[in-house]
Amino acid sequence: MDIGISGNTKGQRKKMEYIVKDKILELKYEPGKGAWTYHIQIPNTKHIIGKWGTLKVSGTIDNYKIERINLFTITGQDKLISINNNIRKSINKRGGDTVTVSLYLLTSLEEITEKEILDTFKDAGVLESFKKLSENEKKEMTGKITSLTSEDKQVKMMLKYIDQLSKRMI
Repeated sequence: MDIGISGNTKGQRKKMEYIVKDKILELKYEPGKGAWTYHIQIPNTKHIIGKWGTLKVSGTIDNYKIERINLFTITGQDKLISINNNIRKSINKRGGDTVTVSLYLLTSLEEITEKEILDTFKDAGVLESFKKLSENEKKEMTGKITSLTSEDKQVKMMLKYIDQLSKRMI
């Protein structure tokens, strides 16, 4: 795999592992497949382990930037990405056309964003309690969640904070 460098929201630089870089691939059209009617099969990806929703990629398709698109897993086959109408119109391509693709797999540390944490707090009804915290407390809380090395640990930490924030509402 090729390695690139990416900046993140904190101004730090981190490595990206490309699963495909500047590869010419076919935009496939298979009628009757719902969201997967138009898709690209990413070569040499069947070894990547993960379930739907846990494998996300970012990169470019014909220089059109895509972010956090789910990889679709088919047992024993290379992964797929769905190419929606917005992307097809932006790159002016249709089924059967070729596209130049560069994609990198997002690591688990990139999986959860501050916005997703805030959305979770909102869904749990504790966002207002979170907003009442000092800026340092907010940064510490979101920083602890995003720094954890697995999604499972991140979820457990969010649940712990949701519990703490709900008690502040009483």
